Amino acid sequence: MTEKQDEDIRIGIFVCHCGTNIGGFVDCEQLAEYATTLPNVAHSEHNLYTCSETGLAAIRNAVKEHNLNRVVVASCTPRTHEPLFRDCVQEVGLNPYLFNFVNIRDQCTWVHMKETDAAFEKAKDLIKMGSAKAAKLEALERIVVDINPIALIIGGGISGMNTAISLSKQGFKTHLVEKEDKLGGRLKSLYKLFPNDQEASAFLEDMTKKVEASKNLTVYTSSKIKSIEGFIGNYNVEIEQNGDIISLNVGAIIVAVGASVFEPTNLFGYDGEKSITQLELENKLKNNEVDANNIVMIQCVGARNEERVYCSSICCMTALKNALIIKEFNPDAHVTILFRDIYTPGIQYEQYFKKARKAGVLFIKYTLEKLPLVDKNEIKVFNEYLGEEILIPYDLLVLSTPLIANNDNSDLAQMLKVPLEENNFFLEAHVKLRPIDFATDGIYICGSAKWPVDITESTTQGLAAASRASRILSHETIEVESSTAYLPEWNKSLCKGCEVCITICPYNAIIKNEDDEIEIIQALCKGCGTCGSTCTKHAIEIKHFNNEQIMAEIIAFGGKIIE
Repeated sequence: MTEKQDEDIRIGIFVCHCGTNIGGFVDCEQLAEYATTLPNVAHSEHNLYTCSETGLAAIRNAVKEHNLNRVVVASCTPRTHEPLFRDCVQEVGLNPYLFNFVNIRDQCTWVHMKETDAAFEKAKDLIKMGSAKAAKLEALERIVVDINPIALIIGGGISGMNTAISLSKQGFKTHLVEKEDKLGGRLKSLYKLFPNDQEASAFLEDMTKKVEASKNLTVYTSSKIKSIEGFIGNYNVEIEQNGDIISLNVGAIIVAVGASVFEPTNLFGYDGEKSITQLELENKLKNNEVDANNIVMIQCVGARNEERVYCSSICCMTALKNALIIKEFNPDAHVTILFRDIYTPGIQYEQYFKKARKAGVLFIKYTLEKLPLVDKNEIKVFNEYLGEEILIPYDLLVLSTPLIANNDNSDLAQMLKVPLEENNFFLEAHVKLRPIDFATDGIYICGSAKWPVDITESTTQGLAAASRASRILSHETIEVESSTAYLPEWNKSLCKGCEVCITICPYNAIIKNEDDEIEIIQALCKGCGTCGSTCTKHAIEIKHFNNEQIMAEIIAFGGKIIE
């Protein structure tokens, strides 16, 4: 398209239709034409999908043909596509930090679908601002970190064991830490596993044998983590075992601490004898101690309420499994499940539900507004289907309770410098894009540590965590993000050592060194900018987001600098 006379700064702007996500609401060809009128723009064009091979080839060709030294893509979101475009410009000799991403989908067309004219004007402003910032971009060098090819798994349940076995089989030296005296986690308390009704003890025994046979795996039982310091590739960990301190240096850490079972104190007459939990029922089934003909199960006890709004996801299948086991032991037993909703995802689990119905298990729906009332020998429940209250006799009441976060999650999260969500489960970097990663590089998560999951999902996530960690451990060095906070030499005199930045840094990336000076650990910093925005003397700057670059965007939009 239109070209401009050669200048020191030569910007190429590529406007993406993103199918109809952008092109269906604004005129991308007109946006590309508009971009040619901006200062320092040497080339502009529009593409149907800039992230496609055709689109990437167009960028590579334009850089060569028009001698571009800055590239701007106006498209979807840097969260998913910025690494792709950075790699693209790097292939043709440009520093990847001379690329700038302008989001005209998530921040424009998707939020202004019914205001297309205004969306077009906003897209023009965003491109103008992105181009102004691009002119101020500087080449940055990636930070190179040495990798110690050793893994640490915290938690010896099913997910942790699978992670450890997988990593050790790949040849990585692996350490597995379990706070209890035996491996297995919640698996040790179960009788059978759904949906194949395999005995949990046999499954655990097989897993334990695989752990014991792993040549590169060291297991620490009756142990707990005392401290964790460092960064990706170089974590210094202290483990306490029977009063002794064991020091390790590892390159990656996997959190597989599982979850705890909610105890329904003061709910539905819970006493551990006539009113028990599903977990306590598992133990009775294991020892053939269920001596009851009328068994009632109540679902969602302690879950899906104001205190705990989430569904624990495993409770329904656990109830179905135990109900079928009871019917198998005693076909004449009357088993009734009082439910609010039945969660049986997928064809296999739905077939399991149908199997329970066929075996004679009764299902009665209740609501949160009309909870079952438990008396000494009978339960009164409002039957939603009949529209009236009914009485159900019982010899044994079984309460299906949720998995909840461990009490010590916050302590471990603080040591790892990773976040927890509102229910105190560990919070992954992104539920869809990075479900096994933490935002902190080199630390991963699997199993019920991040949300209640069953054995199948725990196994899958354990293998996924091993896969993610092996990407780090298989390299001698790794490059980490360069757009970090730093204290320029010319700004050091401004720093008064107030330590506000140390207090507020969410990644603990700022310390005071031996000379009592502020020091930013580049490998830990994620460039969030919190320190720079709160520095009382404006001494700290953020690479790739410095004051000059941000001010260029503001001025391009029409703002003014207030001295």
